Amino acid sequence: MCQLLGMNCATPTDITFSFRGFSQRAGITSDHCDGFGIAFFEDKACRLFADNQSAVESPIAELIRNYPIKSRNVIAHIRKATQGKINLENAHPFSRELWGRQWIFAHNGDLHDFHPELAGRFTPVGNTDSERAFCYLLEQLVKRFGYTEPSLDQVFDVLLEVSPQIAEHGTFNFCLSNGQALFAYAITKLHWLVREYPFKPAQLIDLDVEVDFSEVTTPEDCVAVITTEPLTQNEVWTAFEPGELILFQHGRPIRHGKTHIERLERERLDPSLKRVTKADQY
Repeated sequence: MCQLLGMNCATPTDITFSFRGFSQRAGITSDHCDGFGIAFFEDKACRLFADNQSAVESPIAELIRNYPIKSRNVIAHIRKATQGKINLENAHPFSRELWGRQWIFAHNGDLHDFHPELAGRFTPVGNTDSERAFCYLLEQLVKRFGYTEPSLDQVFDVLLEVSPQIAEHGTFNFCLSNGQALFAYAITKLHWLVREYPFKPAQLIDLDVEVDFSEVTTPEDCVAVITTEPLTQNEVWTAFEPGELILFQHGRPIRHGKTHIERLERERLDPSLKRVTKADQY
């Protein structure tokens, strides 16, 4: 499947350390080499970089590895294509405007027979199941709240209701942000940790690199990192439970929710019903 990387921080922070390890999985330590993208929020707007080349080969990815862009919310994605061509319009993260803010979304998984009717306010540019799911999520938010911006808790409640409906169609792990906070949802693989004072050294799994965060941080710093597979070998990562939704703000998880996916229960009771998709094989 594709892989996700998210970061939510109390103070603007660069993601170069995590991205160096993460990008190795785009052709060196793994084969997620069908494109990459990364978005850095600056208040309501964001800088979005994407390429249909792998994060190992792309000059844009090389820039990100070496240029410390500071942000409170970051979402990155490396793609292993299961639906849609390998081209720029299908590269995650995807971006849309809603309530005067940019919303950024990245997904890993594989949704089957997912063709919801969309009213037209949000229309996919590419042909991935992921972008359809993003447009559908935003459309449900507009149906619920119209053009009055809701609170983060209200958005959380809608995601808690709609996400398991989409997950009935297959693997649905995602990161979503509007620059104020970061929402993360998992059916299969997603992990998180919080780095806070007193900071300690961290060693990457995919690259022989170590950073002593106590030398480059302040006591006010607090950073939550969300990723498909743990990035470091000497830190404790927490796995999402199947169907878990977490809201991160100011570098910490501030709300947890658990959803029920009927498909998973049916597959548990009758393993022969379990559909192993391309996304589950990588």
